[in-house]
Amino acid sequence: MSLVVQEFAHPWHAGFDTTTPDDHFSRFPAYAVLVKLNRTTLAAIGIFLVCGAALLASVQSDPVQQAVAANQESGETEAADAVETPANPEEPTQPSLVNDSPYWSDPANVGKPYPPGEVPGLLTFRGNPTRTYYGTGPVPRTQPQQSWRYPAEGGLCGISNDGSGAKSWCGTGWTGQPAVFERDGRTWLVFGAYDYGVHFLDADTGEQLLPTFKTGDIIKGSVTIDPDGYPIVYTGSRDNYLRAIAFDGRKPRELWKLSADAVSPIKWNNDWDGSPLIIDDYLFEGGENSQFHIVKLNRGYNKAGRVTVDPELVFNTPSWDDELLSKFGSDQVSIENSVAIYEDTVYFANSAGLVQGWDLSGLTQGQQPKRAFRFWTGDDTDASVVIDELGFLYIGSQFEKGNERSRKIGQMMKLDPNKKNPVVWSADDQGGIPSGIWGTPALHGDTVIFDTNGGEVVALDRDSGDERWRMQLAGPTWQSPVVVDDVLIIGDCGGDLHGYDIADSNSDPKKLWKVKLGGCIESTPAVWDGGIYLGTRNGAVYGLSAETTSPSEASAP
Repeated sequence: MSLVVQEFAHPWHAGFDTTTPDDHFSRFPAYAVLVKLNRTTLAAIGIFLVCGAALLASVQSDPVQQAVAANQESGETEAADAVETPANPEEPTQPSLVNDSPYWSDPANVGKPYPPGEVPGLLTFRGNPTRTYYGTGPVPRTQPQQSWRYPAEGGLCGISNDGSGAKSWCGTGWTGQPAVFERDGRTWLVFGAYDYGVHFLDADTGEQLLPTFKTGDIIKGSVTIDPDGYPIVYTGSRDNYLRAIAFDGRKPRELWKLSADAVSPIKWNNDWDGSPLIIDDYLFEGGENSQFHIVKLNRGYNKAGRVTVDPELVFNTPSWDDELLSKFGSDQVSIENSVAIYEDTVYFANSAGLVQGWDLSGLTQGQQPKRAFRFWTGDDTDASVVIDELGFLYIGSQFEKGNERSRKIGQMMKLDPNKKNPVVWSADDQGGIPSGIWGTPALHGDTVIFDTNGGEVVALDRDSGDERWRMQLAGPTWQSPVVVDDVLIIGDCGGDLHGYDIADSNSDPKKLWKVKLGGCIESTPAVWDGGIYLGTRNGAVYGLSAETTSPSEASAP
């Protein structure tokens, strides 16, 4: 296997970009060099800078440049914030960076909120490092009502090119789960959308809490809120960058970004679909550049009380090896799922179906992670790995190539990573090409629930793999099933969101309600205190609740 390790002494290297308001020399390192140069050299540099300015003006139509300009014009300035800062501000409390568990991800936290519990909420895709937490009730058992639509009129749309040509993308898509959390007496809702924006709303009213932060292209994945209490949201965009964005002022501000081109070798493209994990000041993320990354964030606060990061890329490795490329016959090996961690092993899969586990046990002591698990599903595996309390892996895979391996292995499988032959059981979904599973499975009691490209929703016995029940919705169903309070919440491509009583896992689901939203529902709903929040491909994001109220007209972006 080809292993690439990149270590950098300063975050400006290898595609990093940081912004620290009070450190002008680190924002403009060329300035510190200029003051030491002679007049001849300065003249040459002056000519270079003039040419550079002309070049910059010529590329202002670039989406990333437009996004930067939009963010600069959307509200506060650093100076405005400084005026409101007390002369001698108290140093903000530093959240603990030490996990109480001996593991990176304690098995005791499977199915529970994101530790350490500093921020109450649903903070990342599927809620926690094992991707097994779906939110809190009470979930409506009667028809929920639309509390608000955002925006009140129109849609969150943008033009993007996925390789098949530029087209309009609207709303939110796969995976697109909002983050919802408590902060300063409000319930916040934060999500990325196809209008290039990261949005900050009041979950109760749908009104904007902060201006939209614009990236340079669409956002497909799910954001992650810092679990240790730092006011930071982490998100990727198709514009090439994974970002850390602060929300501790009157407008969001970019703290740092990592380019998909920062490491090598890379394959496929520059998108970032995965929802990062943050544990003990380390960020774990896979990219569609086909690399897995670990970043030491070095979070803190400056003298003005503003949150800061000083990131260092400490590890990266390809999602592929030579054996995979030979057998799969394609360079489409991107990581589109969200990494999962159990005990001291991080798991992820790629678009060629290679599932890997890497041992993190020596990371904080400076030891490089080592590959501890390898399994090939045979086909594109975009669904995130789900891990139960005993360390078994539940993996959904697509059926697009129709090759011998994927026909043999199946599309829904339970793996024991401690065994040489890890397949505990598997189930097929091979009714045509494409078939299989895009959504991430949900664990509920003694069952695992998943949906298929053909619109089927299926529950299997977790121990045996035997089918418990099956039902049909309007496909394709790519949304990841959500279960809270024994209620299955699942959307379809006809624009309907459904609620089913599945308390009795041996009986067919009992239909409770259906809400017509419109637009294919690819995004996974977030459920918090009984509120249901999700976007669809019709261009909007919705807040639903059990209360009978007239929908509020949420502020447009």
